[in-house]
Amino acid sequence: MFKDSKAFSGYSANDIPAAKQFYGETLGLNVTDEMGGLGLHLAGGGEVFIYPKDDHEPATFTVLNFAVDDIEAAVDRLTEAGVAFERYDGFDQDDKGIARGDEGPAIAWFKDPAGNILSVLQ
Repeated sequence: MFKDSKAFSGYSANDIPAAKQFYGETLGLNVTDEMGGLGLHLAGGGEVFIYPKDDHEPATFTVLNFAVDDIEAAVDRLTEAGVAFERYDGFDQDDKGIARGDEGPAIAWFKDPAGNILSVLQ
């Protein structure tokens, strides 16, 4: 039914200008103003719509993952840009906040200005 439909993901933020600065300048994504919100244009053709919501509540799960070839370098660059990495109980995370385990990829979580959870993973 939808195999030929161009799908996209979306989530909310309570401060669109702050989100635009974060996603466009801090993360270096191609960001466009769309319908009062933001369009994030990701590598490979993926798209995300961030819509404004005054009573926004941050997602309690990861809403966007960025696959990287070198997680150490990505975490270092984000840290230099002022991004703080999250710590979660139950994960063995190193000093940089990178979790490495026998199951799954190396991963580090951080939040956007609206508190939505993002990650870099290798």
